[in-house]
Amino acid sequence: MRSLIFLCILSLVFSSTSQNLIEQGSTGKINKKRLIISNSSIGLVSSVSLIGLHRLWYSEEKQEAFHLFDDSKNWMQMDKMGHVMSSYELSKNMTEVYQWAGMSKRSSALLASSISLAYMSAIEIMDGHSTNWGFSISDMVANIAGTGWFLFQESFFSKQIFQPKFSFHQTVYAEMRPQVLGNNFMESLLKDYNGQTYWISFSPGQLGMKKWPKWMMISLGHSIDARLKGNSSNFMGYESHREYLFSLDLDLAQIQMKSRFLKSLLKVINCVKIPFPAIVITKGTFNISPVYF
Repeated sequence: MRSLIFLCILSLVFSSTSQNLIEQGSTGKINKKRLIISNSSIGLVSSVSLIGLHRLWYSEEKQEAFHLFDDSKNWMQMDKMGHVMSSYELSKNMTEVYQWAGMSKRSSALLASSISLAYMSAIEIMDGHSTNWGFSISDMVANIAGTGWFLFQESFFSKQIFQPKFSFHQTVYAEMRPQVLGNNFMESLLKDYNGQTYWISFSPGQLGMKKWPKWMMISLGHSIDARLKGNSSNFMGYESHREYLFSLDLDLAQIQMKSRFLKSLLKVINCVKIPFPAIVITKGTFNISPVYF
């Protein structure tokens, strides 16, 4: 999960800049100057983040020959959902950067997705040389799934209808294992999978239901509870289980704003699920949360 910190930062950088670029409009043909700027910016941010990641974490890890590591059953696949969302967001936001440079939507999507997958692969290769970790095939499958999800929608819908979202709330489990699940809010945000929820949000209004507002979304979520150890379903007397959720959400990108800054801000936070009442299905029972985040 430590590597996803940089993926989140990278996504936010591209997300905040791409909206401003798209607002300026595409030229309809490749603008060489803009293409140079796009390539240079993406190359610089990617390189700096990878170097920073290596120096902050991997340089302190014991290194050995490249090897595989099977973590497919750890944390009930919540970390894989993080990889899916990260690769999706990187592909989506870099696509907009290349559209600004004048590339066609299809070419932009293919190039951006290729760069996103290469970036994620570089992180996995660094993991592959770390003694305590290793190259995770399941992580790579999740990375491919994220870029594939983006490309499929671009090809089939010509827009992103089914959007991944993220929400988080603090849990009592971090207090029990702070070194594993986080000593504070920011650490728990990245480490405590019990507090994370990954959603798929979509608007029926964008699927042909004319009377449904395009900004109002239906959201389906997945979370876990009582998972204190990655590869153990029963630890310290707590038996972990999955949670499935049904809620509403807002597509902030559909809200019309005159301010370019506010448009950019809404686009950046649009990957976060808006708090709403939710139906929570856990262990075969239905519960209603007045406000779920």
